Amino acid sequence: MKPSITTIVPMRMRELAVTNLRCALAVAMVLLVAPAVRGQATEFSIRKQLAGLRAVPDAQRPVTTMRIAMEIRSLPAGISKLKLADLLTHLSTEGDPGHQTLQAVADTLVQALKESPLSEKNDVPAMPYSDLAKLQRYEGVTTDFTDPLLTKAREILAVNDADVQKADFTLTDLKGKKVTLSALKGKIVVVNFWATWCPPCRKEMGDLDLIYAHYQSQGLVVLSISNENPFTVGSYISGTNYHPPVLLDDGGKVGKEFHVDGLPRTFVFDRDGKLVAESIDMRTQRQFVEMLAKAGLQTGK
Repeated sequence: MKPSITTIVPMRMRELAVTNLRCALAVAMVLLVAPAVRGQATEFSIRKQLAGLRAVPDAQRPVTTMRIAMEIRSLPAGISKLKLADLLTHLSTEGDPGHQTLQAVADTLVQALKESPLSEKNDVPAMPYSDLAKLQRYEGVTTDFTDPLLTKAREILAVNDADVQKADFTLTDLKGKKVTLSALKGKIVVVNFWATWCPPCRKEMGDLDLIYAHYQSQGLVVLSISNENPFTVGSYISGTNYHPPVLLDDGGKVGKEFHVDGLPRTFVFDRDGKLVAESIDMRTQRQFVEMLAKAGLQTGK
C-alpha cells in the first residue's frame, strides 16, 4: 500500500532535522580539517566527485556537497576554480540539502568570483552571477558580495518573474485535450517543466503525483510541460503511473515565455492567478508542500 502524504510529510520533516544536524556536525569537522584539505584536493578529484554526486544517497548528499565546497575553496584562484564552484551550484539545488549546505555553496561561488571576476557578454552577466542571484532569490542564501553584474542579474530575474506573471498559454495534452492556464483561475496551479532525459525531473515526478492525488479535491491542478516530441513523451509516461496532465510545448515557446533555462522548473499560482512560488530545480515532497502553502492550500488536511 502506497504511504499517504500525511504520513510522508512528517517523516520528511524528521529527516530534514536529522540532515540539518549532520550538516552542522559536518561544518565543524570540515573547519577542523580545512588546513589539511589545502594541497590535497585537486581539480581532477573534485570533478570526479561532482560527476558522482547524483549517485550519493540523499541522506549523505548535503555533507558530501559541503565537503566538495570546502575543497573547491582550497584550490588556487582561477577560471577552473570558478567553473567548479558554479557547477556545484547547479547540482546542490537538486532536492533538499538544507539551507546551511546551500549557503556554503554560495559562499564558495562568491569567493571564486571575487578572485576571478568575469565581464558581461552581449550585455548579459556571466552565468556564475546569474546562478548566485538565483540562489539568493529562490533559495534564500545571503551574501555581502556587491558587484554591478550581480545586481544586474537580480534585476533580470525580477523582470523575468514579472513576465511569468503575465504569461498565458493553451497547450494540448497527450489525449488531445486543450488546456488554457488563464481558464484555471479559482484553482491552485502548479506548472512544472520537465523532460524524459532529465534525471532530477524523473525523480520528483513520484512526489508530484502523490501531491496531485492528495490535494486534487482542494482544487489543485498540476500541469507537466515537455517540449519533446509526443511519441517520446507518451512512451515514457505510459511506463509510469503518473496522473497529472502532461502537456506538449511544441518548439518550446511556452518554456521561453517562462524563461526556463534549466530543468526541472516549477511555478505555483494561487487561485487568483498570482505567481506565489517557484523553484529552479528538483523539489522534494516537503518542499512542494511548502510551495503550495504559499498559495493558500490547506496542506494539513
